[in-house]
Amino acid sequence: MIEIGDFALLRPLWLLVPPALALLVATTRRRDALGDWRRIVDPALLAVMLRRSASVGASRSDAPIFFSVALIALALCGPAMKMRGAEQFRNLDATLILLDVSRAERLPRTIAAAQFLLERSGARQIGLALYAGDAYLASPLTDDAKSLESLLFAIDERTVPDGGTRPDRALAFARRLLREADIAAADIAIISDGDGLDPRAERLAASLSREGRRVHSLFVSARAGADALEPARRAAMTALAAAGGGRAGDAADPREIAREIEMRGVAHIAEGELRALEWRDYGRFILLLAAAPLLLALRGRGA
Repeated sequence: MIEIGDFALLRPLWLLVPPALALLVATTRRRDALGDWRRIVDPALLAVMLRRSASVGASRSDAPIFFSVALIALALCGPAMKMRGAEQFRNLDATLILLDVSRAERLPRTIAAAQFLLERSGARQIGLALYAGDAYLASPLTDDAKSLESLLFAIDERTVPDGGTRPDRALAFARRLLREADIAAADIAIISDGDGLDPRAERLAASLSREGRRVHSLFVSARAGADALEPARRAAMTALAAAGGGRAGDAADPREIAREIEMRGVAHIAEGELRALEWRDYGRFILLLAAAPLLLALRGRGA
């Protein structure tokens, strides 16, 4: 797809057809169309036949056919204009951040990673959910990432009243939220130390992946690295991302995850069936125009 402002060619490779056709015509016309006929037909008779052919076919021209083929190629390129209100279709793509707020000592690093993802969210809608023993919506999906940044600094270990750590409930909550919002594709970033991860969470991540969502994990390590359970929990976070079709990273350096989410963006709208929601393709109308010179040429040949 080639996009220039509000204009686009949805299938630009068809632009190669007119030059290829022109090259073929030029090559054909340079050849001697009579070929071996010059050797087997008497020269005088051949000259008379050529004169008669020229007088009969003088009014014929291949130009309408070539013009029609060029118009057909242009139509197949998919010339399109962006539809009014197309920006609303960005709602089909979203990012949802799940924050584990069960451990006060790791909360500053958790919040810092979430803030980085918010800053890199671009035009996508973004939402925020908090979890400990249960999951709660901190902010619905919005395109105003700045409002979420101010919300982050109000979070502490008392924000979620339920004790424990249940990432499976957070993932189930994310699935329900995205379904209710009719989000076509989404990236879910879970920021946690991996506590509480179990097969239920992995099954939920795999289910989300099948629904067109990707689950990424950002591991929040202990400040002094003294947690004996850290290697196992880091491995569990990596396994969760693998099950969810996403990437695993570290909360201390969330750039890789942010790039992965950013690359997805809203590109799928231009590449798949959702393209029709954003662009009005005028190719069909150009095909109708192409029929006129083609019919004219065929009528001339039948006369």
